[in-house]
Amino acid sequence: MTVKSDYEQFVAAQQTLKDNPMGHFFFEQERRYVKPFTLYGNLHYVGDNWVCAHLLDTGEGLVLFDAGNIGATAMLVQAIWEAGFNPADVRWMVLSHAHVDHIGAAPFFQTMFGTQVYLGAPDADMLATRPEWTFLHDAHDVQYQGFDVDVAINDGDVFTFGNTEIQFYLVPGHTEGCIACFFDVHDGNETKRVGYYGGFGFNTLQKGHLCEYGDLDFAMRERYLASLEKVRQQPVDIFMPNHTNNVNLLEKRELFLANPNRNPFVDPDAWGRYLDEKRTALLALMNDPKQH
Repeated sequence: MTVKSDYEQFVAAQQTLKDNPMGHFFFEQERRYVKPFTLYGNLHYVGDNWVCAHLLDTGEGLVLFDAGNIGATAMLVQAIWEAGFNPADVRWMVLSHAHVDHIGAAPFFQTMFGTQVYLGAPDADMLATRPEWTFLHDAHDVQYQGFDVDVAINDGDVFTFGNTEIQFYLVPGHTEGCIACFFDVHDGNETKRVGYYGGFGFNTLQKGHLCEYGDLDFAMRERYLASLEKVRQQPVDIFMPNHTNNVNLLEKRELFLANPNRNPFVDPDAWGRYLDEKRTALLALMNDPKQH
């Protein structure tokens, strides 16, 4: 091996990632940067134009919901600063589920700031014992270090973060340890209820994926339906998404900028409407002969 051959291997590895269907998610991530903004009161958006991340100011420290894509940690830190907060004040991190695009900055915050990481118990186990199902390899980042989960979330857990109590539920479907949670946010004397559902994707419900995972009866699809039903009737004023397309977040941001007196993120019907849409789409997937 020579210096030149080592470099040629490096360039070849880059090209391999660029040619991968997932590759575009890991190159030039700063192009997806979104100027942070306030959704409502003490709840702020610090994610990009694809993967969401939200910051909750509890008065006694910050809660960060999700950690962004692997390779995008600097962008997340910049967004937190630009939102007017110190990343070192992120005391708690709640991960929606253990996939590569939502856990990126977890080890950095844990090591750098002592942030406590919370994750659904089944996904905490997956991260420790079956890390291949977190799709870390899709990032092709050999420097990425795993991390230990500080608090494994179980169904029905209630945790207090500063002045905020958060109710957690396990909603298996996208992953076994996917979480949903509910909490109040405040703007002056007004209070709104936030709902968060940690993963809606059907990529992990495809026939080939389920068979490789070991779910030969496709039971996870039924569990997903049950999860949607489980939290469907929760009263939610603000639907906090984990990907921007869940609530057309960027379009709503533009509406909010154009008319600050009308907050489009306050929509008591959005939660139920979207969960119903996912239920209909999932039933269509289950009835697709190619997926049997």
